[in-house]
Amino acid sequence: MEYLKKYPKLFQWLFLLIVFFALCFAIDVPETYKFIRGQAEFVKDPNQSVYFFLGKEVRYYAFDVFWRLPPLLGWLPIWINDSLFFLMNEWMPMEFWDPDVQEFKTRPLLLEVSRNLTSFMTFLISLIREVLLGGLETIVAFTSWDYIDANPWAELPGLPWTIVAAGFAILAYKLSGPGLAIFAGLTMVYISIFGQWKPSMQTLSFILVAAPLSFIFGLGLGVAAFKSKRVEKALYPILLVMQTMPQYAVLVPALVLFGVGDHAAVIITMVVAVPPMILLTLLGLRAIPPEVIEAGRMSGCTNWQLMTKVLIPTARRDILIGVNQVIMVCFSMAVISAFIGAKGLGFNLLLALNQLNIGLALEAGLCISLIAILLDKMSLAWANKQIDYFGNLTFYQRNKNLIFFAGAVIIGILSAYIGSFYFKEGFNYLFEVPHNKGISTADFWNKGVDWIFETFFVYIKAFNTWLIKEVLQPMRALYLRMPAVATLVLVVGAGYLIGGIRSALVVCALTLFIALSPWWDRALVTTYMATFGVIISCMIGFTVGTLCFQNKHSANFMLGVCDIFQTFPSFVYLIPVMMLFGITDTSVLIAVIVYATIPATRYTIEGLRSVPAGLHDAATMSGVNKFQRLTKIEFPLAFPHMMLGLNQTIVFALFMVIIGAFIGTEDLGQYILKALSDKNGAGIGLTLGICVAFIGLIFDNLIRTWVGKRKKHLGID
Repeated sequence: MEYLKKYPKLFQWLFLLIVFFALCFAIDVPETYKFIRGQAEFVKDPNQSVYFFLGKEVRYYAFDVFWRLPPLLGWLPIWINDSLFFLMNEWMPMEFWDPDVQEFKTRPLLLEVSRNLTSFMTFLISLIREVLLGGLETIVAFTSWDYIDANPWAELPGLPWTIVAAGFAILAYKLSGPGLAIFAGLTMVYISIFGQWKPSMQTLSFILVAAPLSFIFGLGLGVAAFKSKRVEKALYPILLVMQTMPQYAVLVPALVLFGVGDHAAVIITMVVAVPPMILLTLLGLRAIPPEVIEAGRMSGCTNWQLMTKVLIPTARRDILIGVNQVIMVCFSMAVISAFIGAKGLGFNLLLALNQLNIGLALEAGLCISLIAILLDKMSLAWANKQIDYFGNLTFYQRNKNLIFFAGAVIIGILSAYIGSFYFKEGFNYLFEVPHNKGISTADFWNKGVDWIFETFFVYIKAFNTWLIKEVLQPMRALYLRMPAVATLVLVVGAGYLIGGIRSALVVCALTLFIALSPWWDRALVTTYMATFGVIISCMIGFTVGTLCFQNKHSANFMLGVCDIFQTFPSFVYLIPVMMLFGITDTSVLIAVIVYATIPATRYTIEGLRSVPAGLHDAATMSGVNKFQRLTKIEFPLAFPHMMLGLNQTIVFALFMVIIGAFIGTEDLGQYILKALSDKNGAGIGLTLGICVAFIGLIFDNLIRTWVGKRKKHLGID
């Protein structure tokens, strides 16, 4: 490879592609393989081999090693399962007081910790739900049912939807003015009159527990990483993997450790939501000017005072943007966590999709989207409203928005408590609209779906058939036809040409992990689906972003549209495509395209906007037209930023492909979904999640390395 460096880059890449295709043609498909519907499958024969690793039996097929590497990592899921079993049942047995039997019992430490954590999370969720919806479980935990029966005044009613709506409207007005206040009020009215109040409050209670805890842990770990390089180095690979790991995969170990229910969902949501909080905390603290830190030290601050009185307040805007990201992740997980028994809108959405009731799914999906948009806008407004200096402000001036909201909540609690004595016999619609009394548009949407099928069935079926037979199946067959060795040579060669030996070694290690796992073929199917979605998304996103950039108002409008669509939980995108194309790969890929087009469009507009205005003026004065300015100046300078958009597009596409397993795709996501219903599926689910994460990290390493070198070359580093 060193010999090739004296040749132009184009020649180097052509040489790499020639070697790759030569290996593809030279390595024949072994007789132990056949292709069914464009999908590579095993043919069981006497060539089956067995080896033992760590005392466990691992089976594989002994065919051409150049075609498919032997699954030497087949022991990893077994080892993960055995490790979890050991930790939960045998590791560090200790005596703990059992209040149920009033005596000490011996239990493993991790089991006891998981039990106590589960109880604590259950208590918090129950308490918040009692405030929002009414209930007695938490109160009874401190008293008894007899006490409640003897003292009716101790019953805790839920908050009226009108009071909650008013509280959100007041807070939205204080944060961003009348526009957001009207949107907040209309959102709450819509949720209530459509009979979705109870599941919406269940979802909100889930977020009100997960988000603050994720913020606390993320802030603490971010500060620790800022103060210690060792902590940062230890956290960095974990953060990288968690950013690209599908959320499905994290659910499986949660079932083993914490069981099924809201408490398990909250804990696993924290695992997913903490990483972005850590990264944004670290980013905010690193952006603080050195003179601010020096001024704090010169004023005699201790390390604790410096952090709490100077650094964190100065970085609070970035930290609050981290809070926004935490809330969005929590909302996304609130839907996915329905797979492990979390109550709320996500559960209703999954139930409707399982029943193919598109109308109910749309209603639940719209509620999820409206609440997500509302929380996103309010948290961003809160972050942007922060001021850089507030040393002379009073407590009220610094926290007046929270005080207004807390005041509204207190008034609501008192109003609910007093009102509960007047509406015991009758029903008060200002308090809650029951689901069976609310408005429903499910029949309208279901009839609309039926009409679409009756009117356009022939055309939809023809397009679906053409796309699957003429495009998708041949593309999948081509990917599955790639030998493992040829693919490894292509990836490692690309890493070397882009980033040298270091990048080549990184992508080689990531690719080898996938190739040595038992799911290499499924990884190829996942990659093919993501590739198709990314290509189409980039074509649409780059085109739309370039066209919108030509007009300031169009650009702002499109960025606003991207903001709205990015807040939608990923499951929502499956609803309209299932209406049109049913349970097929076409549905998944169209959802992938819509979802992944968002970052491609956003980064294109922002990349073109990042070009210095002086260059535009210089180009205009030199007599170039708009097309020449776009192709010769703006695109070359904006392309590194657009490539970062490509990176996000790939991650978005991978996430949606994995989620698409819910409607029957044959990729890694399918096996992750199966692992959720397998009592021994923790090892498989986690290993598959790592495989998906490594696919994303391969592209992330290549793209970021190229972008860094390109920016340095252009002098915009």
